[in-house]
Amino acid sequence: MNVRTLNMALWMLVGMAAVVLFMDTVAAAKADAIANGTGYSWGMPLGAGIALGFAGVGTGISQGQIGAAAVGMVAEDSGKLGIAILFTALPETIVILGFGAIFAM
Repeated sequence: MNVRTLNMALWMLVGMAAVVLFMDTVAAAKADAIANGTGYSWGMPLGAGIALGFAGVGTGISQGQIGAAAVGMVAEDSGKLGIAILFTALPETIVILGFGAIFAM
């Protein structure tokens, strides 16, 4: 395993962890706001932006490296285009989960 693969995996894990932690924070803040009768604080949108930002950075780094490898794979064997598109689009699910967390507020 080379350094690029480890770097990509690390950024993807950071993005996923940020999204999961933010979703847990939103659930706790909603429960607290309901119990106390107060509104949301300014920290919730800030946390949403940070979580989505980390998810976007991880997705961008991984899609760049996966896309380069996919182009090489398709150049050698054009029958693997579907697999190349699948693996290139797979990291985008992290950002989609991040948007879901933001709209769940």
